[in-house]
Amino acid sequence: MTYIELDAQRPMDLILLGRVAIDLNPAYNDQVKEEFKPLKKVHTFEKFVGGSPANIAVGVTRHGMKAGFIGKVSDDQFGEFVVDYFDEQGIDTSHITKCTGGEKLGLTFTEMLSPSESSILMYRNSIADLQLHVDDIDEAYIKSAKAILISGTALAESPSREAALKAVMLAKRNGTRVIFDIDYRAYNWKNQDEISIYYSIVAKEADLIMGSREEFDLTERLIRPGMTDEESAAYWCGCNAKILVIKHGMKGSRAYTRDGQSFGVKPFPVTARKGFGGGDGYGAGFLYGLFKGWDLIDCLEFGSAEASMMVRSNNCSDSLPDTDTVFAFIKEEKEQFGEMVARE
Repeated sequence: MTYIELDAQRPMDLILLGRVAIDLNPAYNDQVKEEFKPLKKVHTFEKFVGGSPANIAVGVTRHGMKAGFIGKVSDDQFGEFVVDYFDEQGIDTSHITKCTGGEKLGLTFTEMLSPSESSILMYRNSIADLQLHVDDIDEAYIKSAKAILISGTALAESPSREAALKAVMLAKRNGTRVIFDIDYRAYNWKNQDEISIYYSIVAKEADLIMGSREEFDLTERLIRPGMTDEESAAYWCGCNAKILVIKHGMKGSRAYTRDGQSFGVKPFPVTARKGFGGGDGYGAGFLYGLFKGWDLIDCLEFGSAEASMMVRSNNCSDSLPDTDTVFAFIKEEKEQFGEMVARE
């Protein structure tokens, strides 16, 4: 079923704009297994590409979609690592540029204390991804894509926030669909008013908005605090949104459409390795189904399955699965727990 009209003639499926970083996770492989423990006691780390829009770019590419990325990286070997990795994955890197002021990619050290307790330690001073400039936004490139995904973190500071807003404006002018992944991270934001101002600007232009209930609360803080999911859906669909996806963690997620329908799913049961990365898998899986024209409940189920697969893995980018692997996981889970294990 078609919920959002996409221009099938455009060569690029999805362009993603925003954060890319370096994840340093406690090693867990055939040679070294750092068990659950505080970060201060971890000796061996593994390096991965990280950052939510970067991971979603990898995820949709693993499903055969054609993705590109607009972003800034550091002018050093970590920046080269990111671009080389994207190139290997088949992601278009023609609009990733290097910083000229010595800014560095963010470093994310992950702590895994138990299957239900994990956290991250971020280093984001003089950060590269927020150096994206309006001059980096190419109208022809945006016009070549069916949709563009804006990550909310890109709105945290100038000049990145103006670059992101320019990308949204050019997308609207050229019929490129706008996907807003709220992707709230506390770092770099000055106050909650600022968050609500810039999030709501993009949300009002978006065709699809994805976020947790807490992220929608931040977005709506200066509009109408305390809205329910149904009230949020009515408000944003009254602006421009065709679909809202609101996530409630272990309680599952729901999607709301402009015609008043809603669909819900629950997480697939797994033993978790970490509490993060699931949202990136969810986004990649959901968007794949949406671009394939699936019914919304099937998009949600596929996204939920990919999210569960990601929280049981030791990293985000490298572990993102291909399509057949997700279907195999769903089949296995349904054989064990029942056909309706993830559907409400």
